[in-house]
Amino acid sequence: MIVADILGEKGGEVITVSPDDSALSLARTLAKWRIGAVLVRNADGKIVGIVSERDLIHALATDAAAILHRKVLDLMTGEVVTCQSLDSLQSVMEKMTHGRFRHLPVIDDGELRGIVSIGDVVKLRIAEQLAEADALKAYIASG
Repeated sequence: MIVADILGEKGGEVITVSPDDSALSLARTLAKWRIGAVLVRNADGKIVGIVSERDLIHALATDAAAILHRKVLDLMTGEVVTCQSLDSLQSVMEKMTHGRFRHLPVIDDGELRGIVSIGDVVKLRIAEQLAEADALKAYIASG
């Protein structure tokens, strides 16, 4: 299974925010869409970062009084690790585990195709294992 299998099931819609948006606006976006991270795009549409619920919580824990007035630019991770549609689920899991993050934008030929989460990967991996187990049971039963 590859990343394209995930995008084929969930689609390629990606919610983004601006680096100038407030932390409050960010929190409202995450809550409205029930998502754990968003990409940050500048006025030209270029991806300049990623920001997650975890980033928001860390900022809240260190500077609760001022957090609502801070900008996404102050909270985001600027170096965005990505994957491609043809990457294996194994390679995506390794990137997520090594980097200790749960969301990966999918970029093919410089174009944003979607974003995958650890939940997406686990869901597809479980389905893959169940199909393999069913195939083995059928093989044994026919034998």
